[in-house]
Amino acid sequence: MKVTTDACLFGAWVASEISNEQLIINNCLDIGTGTGLLALMLCQKINAGFDCIEIDKEADQQAKENADSSPWKERINVINADVKSFRFDQKYDLIISNPPFYEKEIRSSKDTKNIAHHSDELKLEELLEIIKSNLSNTGCFYLLLPYKRNEEVKKLFKDHQLYIEKILFVRQSTKHDYFRIMLKGKLHREENKETEFDEMSIRNESQQYTDDFATLLKDYYLNL
Repeated sequence: MKVTTDACLFGAWVASEISNEQLIINNCLDIGTGTGLLALMLCQKINAGFDCIEIDKEADQQAKENADSSPWKERINVINADVKSFRFDQKYDLIISNPPFYEKEIRSSKDTKNIAHHSDELKLEELLEIIKSNLSNTGCFYLLLPYKRNEEVKKLFKDHQLYIEKILFVRQSTKHDYFRIMLKGKLHREENKETEFDEMSIRNESQQYTDDFATLLKDYYLNL
């Protein structure tokens, strides 16, 4: 699967959030790891073990090859399984996911694309239940989702008694509307703490990367 700019931004944002808030992360679960991109980005910034689960066999193999070729292969465990039926033997301090985006929309002729982009295999409501079951009591989770599901997501979080601590709205450029949201959530609301909102554009009016984007990605992009 292709590595997308928004996925790279998501990984860099999560790493930055963990660093800025000085969160103690001992173990992490990456649900739907794909190529293993997010785990590999976070391994560069936090000293934690990563369980990366992926249902597609070809993507799983690619994630394993990428992990084995990295300096962090001892900390990355790639699992080829369906997260809906797999039983983990621990609770996680951090859960991250760039889940399938689309429900009830036009599908690709390629099965691998359908698994990666459509949520027949893992619906958002199911993902939230999996997060609740596998997140430690003091842990946090991060999700990358399409902006058009913003209102639906808020309702689902409320229905599942999950708390949204922070939302980042993302534009492709300063001329575009929002197209992605990045969420930080917890099992419980901290006392007197309301949801934080922020926004970011990937490119400016001249179609160059914005300063905010460059600051987050400079440690990952070779020529930024």
